[in-house]
Amino acid sequence: MNLDDTQRKQVSQWIAEGLKLSEIQSRLASELGVRLTYMDVRLLVDDLKLTPKDVEPAKSIPSVLAGPGAPPTAGTRAPAARPGTEASKPASPGGVSPGISLAVDQITRPGALVSGKVTFSDGNKADWYFDQTGQLGLFPQSSGYRPPASDLQQFQAALQTELSKLGF
Repeated sequence: MNLDDTQRKQVSQWIAEGLKLSEIQSRLASELGVRLTYMDVRLLVDDLKLTPKDVEPAKSIPSVLAGPGAPPTAGTRAPAARPGTEASKPASPGGVSPGISLAVDQITRPGALVSGKVTFSDGNKADWYFDQTGQLGLFPQSSGYRPPASDLQQFQAALQTELSKLGF
């Protein structure tokens, strides 16, 4: 990786323009006649103390709570809105029974994308989580407990509201 100063300045300029390492590799070969492997380009950029720009477009995340036929809700995930960085907050969405309380875990349960706790209107508590496939799971504290259907609907509405605040 013996590049002269003008070649190093050119690589720095390409990084500043936001080119990806593979694009820099191609330009080195086509414009400067320097053939490097991708790893060599990575090491070159590191040696020059440069950091490539990671431009990530906003992604639409369909709601995992929407039923079939329901239009997906879109949201963007901001780095500060990750569930592991937020303190647990009880949900207080409008129209939800005061008997339902919901909290998002500050530290997400292993194997889950997001997790938390819920207390249903009859006082029974459960842990909830979303796995990598978007499946909602409940672990009731009382073995064999099944919440009433109306509580489940309110729980899902409160959960959707709370997760949308967090960027999901």
